[in-house]
Amino acid sequence: MADRLSQALPGDHASGQFIGRAQGPRGPCVIAVREGRIFDLTGVVATSAGAMARRVFEGGEQIGTVETGLPEGWALLSPIDLQCVKAAGVTFALSAIERVIEERARGDAPAAVAIRAALEDKVGAGIRAVVPGTPEAAELKAALIAEGMWSQYLEVAIGPDAEIFSKSPVLSTVGHGAPIGVRSDSNWNNPEPEVVLVCDPDGEILGATLGNDVNLRDFEGRSALLLSKAKDNTASCAIGPFIRLFDESFTLDDVRGANVDLVIDGPEGYRLEGTNDMGQISRDPVELVRQCLSEHHYPDGFVLFCGTLFAPTQDRDTPGAGFTHKPGDEVTISSRRIGSLRNIVTTSRDAPAWTMGIRQFAQNLAARGLIARI
Repeated sequence: MADRLSQALPGDHASGQFIGRAQGPRGPCVIAVREGRIFDLTGVVATSAGAMARRVFEGGEQIGTVETGLPEGWALLSPIDLQCVKAAGVTFALSAIERVIEERARGDAPAAVAIRAALEDKVGAGIRAVVPGTPEAAELKAALIAEGMWSQYLEVAIGPDAEIFSKSPVLSTVGHGAPIGVRSDSNWNNPEPEVVLVCDPDGEILGATLGNDVNLRDFEGRSALLLSKAKDNTASCAIGPFIRLFDESFTLDDVRGANVDLVIDGPEGYRLEGTNDMGQISRDPVELVRQCLSEHHYPDGFVLFCGTLFAPTQDRDTPGAGFTHKPGDEVTISSRRIGSLRNIVTTSRDAPAWTMGIRQFAQNLAARGLIARI
């Protein structure tokens, strides 16, 4: 996982502005990348959340260049810290169908094969053709109910209300190069390559990064009430490598048209490739952020996973059993204008323990004389 920083950043990084975090000798640091140089912003603003809220993206002490990388002993962290971590689910037609398959198969991967073709034939064309929350979507809902094809997942796919949930606790996310965790008792799971929107306390979208919203298909398939157990586990949320800030060279329209590519290289030589095409999303990113805000306040800002259409069905070992992770899988999520996020799969049981919570983080900043710069 000793990637050069230039491999994690997009090819046009010299024309963009990026905010990230790194573990330095004394603790977490806020860093910026601009014009091919790396700056430590921690003396100016001590948290990523503070940088977003106060628009502190300039200044700092130069500590290296993209070509030479971070100083010896430094390592990238997740680019967020105090922001709430939210996620939107079932935002693509394919993901809606796969969630219904999980529900009907009760989390049994082999049973999903027999269900998939019938559901795609009866449901797929319909949900691709309607805008969520419209009268046409309501008519489709009525028709599917009459056919006995309705599901709680289709409700959030084409109904007026998006599925928005809390993915993981503050400060729990892992970054580029870190192990990513899958529950040791899960037998059917997959990565979810997604664009992650980064918002300030008022809900203004300031930039985007990449994320892996690890999904346990067997757990959630048994019951939607197991969503939290399926989604929130040690090291189960990867974000990075950097937040690319919106400016003249990179805008929300670039996010709307982005392809998010996924490559999984297994330790046994297995390889899987896929693409998450943001152009096929059923709700605009601005609408997802609006629904995330709802009647809520996020004083430290928030990030929002936009969902994915990628749900691998390619068999890995047993015919008909589909895909599931193995420890040692190398997962690379990349997008041309945002960068590349790479992680190695382990179990949440065996992943490095999450130890720096809010209390310890505040103590570290206080010891460094930085608490007033949060």
